[in-house]
Amino acid sequence: MSIRTLVLWDIDGTLVDSAKLGRDAFLDAFERVTGQPPLELVPFAGRTDLEIALDMLDRAGIDVDDGLLERFGTELHRAMLDREQELRARGRAYPGAHETLERVHREPGVAQSLLTGNIAPNAAVKLGAFGLHTHVDFDIGAYGSDDRRRGRLVAVALAKYARKHAATLDPCDVVVVGDTPLDVAAAQEGGARSVAVATGPYDQDQLRAAGAHVVLPDLGDPETVVEALLSY
Repeated sequence: MSIRTLVLWDIDGTLVDSAKLGRDAFLDAFERVTGQPPLELVPFAGRTDLEIALDMLDRAGIDVDDGLLERFGTELHRAMLDREQELRARGRAYPGAHETLERVHREPGVAQSLLTGNIAPNAAVKLGAFGLHTHVDFDIGAYGSDDRRRGRLVAVALAKYARKHAATLDPCDVVVVGDTPLDVAAAQEGGARSVAVATGPYDQDQLRAAGAHVVLPDLGDPETVVEALLSY
């Protein structure tokens, strides 16, 4: 089947409410790697895990090398796995998330994956906890472990798609779905279209002001979501 549209989903605030357990895992990983808690918190929403880690380490005055970042990623995954059962109990998939992913999967000419600040293994943990992993192609996703800057992740996903399928898509064939202005900005920087959902910390007016092509209140109506994804 020829693919004409690649949909890239954000996770936290868009598909899943993680009950802030991802942040707790981050703080645990920081202490395991450095031997001390972070001196101060940094913004999390819409940022990549790599960007957050580098920011926290910098504020703590800790020199960073590739080995430290690799250990941080390993500990971050372990800390998230430690919370998997709690994630199922306290977190949730947003209403319509299951149905929307299934509906997009059935749409001819559409592939779907992820554009998320999460490192790749934690993206799998969070979606798997709520059974949202079935219709997502993780191989062509772009993750917070791929690049610190979210705006470069559209290009990362396109390159992975090209390697896996020996076919090329243009940035204008990509739709980024997220819940923050940083998701919208990532789409803009990558030359993609953006659909924003007001299920996270930002309302519809704020997401429109950020420049989203389409803004939806939520994923409650899969047909409306598909129409938004394909409206260009």
